[in-house]
Amino acid sequence: MAATSAYRTPLLSDTSSIISTTSSSSESEESPATSQRFQDFQLDLQFKISRIPISCTYHSYKSLAVLSDHVGTVSCLALCGEFILSASQGKDIIVWQQPDLRLFTKFGVGDGSVKALVTVGNKVFTAHQDSRIRVWKVSRRSENVFRLVDTLPTTKDYLGNFMKQSNYVKTRRNHKKLWIEHADSISCLAVCNGYIYSGSWDKSLKVWRISDLKCLESIKAHDDAINGLVAGKNGVVYSASADGKIKAWGKSSGTTHVLKGILEGHKDVSLNSVVVSEDGNFVYGGGSDGYVMGWVGNKNFDSWKLVCEVKAHGMAVLCMCLMMGEFLCSGSADKSICIWKREINGGLFKFGVIKGHEGPVKCLQASPGSVGGGFMLYSGSLDKSLRVWWIPKYNDDKKDSSLIQGTQK
Repeated sequence: MAATSAYRTPLLSDTSSIISTTSSSSESEESPATSQRFQDFQLDLQFKISRIPISCTYHSYKSLAVLSDHVGTVSCLALCGEFILSASQGKDIIVWQQPDLRLFTKFGVGDGSVKALVTVGNKVFTAHQDSRIRVWKVSRRSENVFRLVDTLPTTKDYLGNFMKQSNYVKTRRNHKKLWIEHADSISCLAVCNGYIYSGSWDKSLKVWRISDLKCLESIKAHDDAINGLVAGKNGVVYSASADGKIKAWGKSSGTTHVLKGILEGHKDVSLNSVVVSEDGNFVYGGGSDGYVMGWVGNKNFDSWKLVCEVKAHGMAVLCMCLMMGEFLCSGSADKSICIWKREINGGLFKFGVIKGHEGPVKCLQASPGSVGGGFMLYSGSLDKSLRVWWIPKYNDDKKDSSLIQGTQK
């Protein structure tokens, strides 16, 4: 399929090809294909990055690309094979093709403001302000590469529930909805072990089975809006809420999810984002007071201890991501991105600061693997732009004591 635009990004002259690598995949129904030009690019990547003088980039980062085609503020990002997907409050989802980050296509225009998106195999799930989740199939064999195939709750789910009065629940203003429906904007999505989890401003957490798109559970999870979700490899799902708590959910002996533990944040402070380490032992939350807090769990993940709290930003932390097992990135309403290096005990020290956005940083996404001795970071902002950064991983383990923030518990 030809690109819908010949738009090319203003990349730096020496780094015009330094774009994130993702694991290649064959052209199948399981995942989107990776083009030969993208594979050829990977062979040349190491040499290109080696030309960047470390002395010029240490603790100072310049964007490799600024993508400004969105009509609204950028709300969420995801990687999908060789593509980068960015969605906005302007109801559009843009597909950028690597390595040159040209605009490949747009989809979802007019389907409602997009709040979150995740990719699973050859499918993309998008969550919207209209309380629905839309399912898109990705296939290069189709003229319409990103094709809408269903909406959650599905028609089949509706038909199986609407006749029984017991399947209806009261929402605000005494309205009634089926328990399979969200009653407010869906703010976040997570994927784990064949399930999609959706968190909403209606305070509920819902569980959907990917194989048949059926809603299996609806959990009254929090006392205020759910702002963030993340799933660990151990199957535990964490929800962050404006009620100041992160809650851990997992399956015990049965098939339904139960509350395993509560991670307490600062009093009267909204938790806007949550991430979990690869081994599942550490969970980090970003708050509206500018703090990033970290907890360590016991072997059953049902008891948590606060191990660090750092004053990360001058304004609210809006998003976070973890990379390479040792770096945590935080984006803030103060328009900056902080790079943190993780200690063995879960503590954090500041590694660098990224500035360049002209509005609050709303979403972050990191490349899934090492790229030329560092990693690629993608940031979306309320300034309507998506920016691309290369973050080098230095071998110098010396810590600058002036960069250490907050209290290590």
